[in-house]
Amino acid sequence: MSFLDIRREKQLKNCIQKLGLSSVENVDWEILNLALTHPTFSQKDNYQQLEFVGDSVIRLVAAEILLENYPNELVGEFAAIRSILVSDNTLAEFAEVYGLERYLLMAESVAKDKIGRVSWLADTFEALLGALYLNRQNMSLIRPWLDPLLITKAAEIRADPARQNYKDALQEWSQSQYKLLPKYQVVQHQGSENHHQRFFAEVWVKNNNLGSGYGCSKKVAEQAAAKNAFFSYIHKGNYKYKH
Repeated sequence: MSFLDIRREKQLKNCIQKLGLSSVENVDWEILNLALTHPTFSQKDNYQQLEFVGDSVIRLVAAEILLENYPNELVGEFAAIRSILVSDNTLAEFAEVYGLERYLLMAESVAKDKIGRVSWLADTFEALLGALYLNRQNMSLIRPWLDPLLITKAAEIRADPARQNYKDALQEWSQSQYKLLPKYQVVQHQGSENHHQRFFAEVWVKNNNLGSGYGCSKKVAEQAAAKNAFFSYIHKGNYKYKH
């Protein structure tokens, strides 16, 4: 690991240990370093190729998890659940669980880009999976810590009647009830305690404010408002979203 300074070596070891992998023997630190290097830090040596590998890894593991835990489920349901499991939002959520941002080498402008945060966090998570897979050419460094995340998230998705797409569910409800589309009002929010949440959104149907929410982008804020409306009004009425 001579190409790395002592500080970076310690960072990578901490990252591995954060995943719950106590053994760091035979780990290819160079490839792990690439997985945690954003293209803005190095145009030549970065995580892009590993992200490509990791995309296939997460899809395969998610499919295996669903087959193992829900053997009687329909294939169409598998596809719907997996699409959420491998989405940028979910992968970014996983990346935050393990604090991958603190290990990522990137330009300061990227770190400050809260709107693009979900995208680069998801990319980093996939790259990490790609690096760990290529270390052993198998899933031995991945499934011990990834399985619990996917199992918990899959159960959460299955229990959610809107399949976490609250805007579509709310739109379907408003059209069926009132023949109208929901209207969103979004403003840039200043002074939020959470600096990632820069936008505030409200959703209205027939001049009624059904819900509100915050987000790092207008889209995320609208989804948060729709979620608030969904569980405040639609879900209480046992409305079933036709996903």
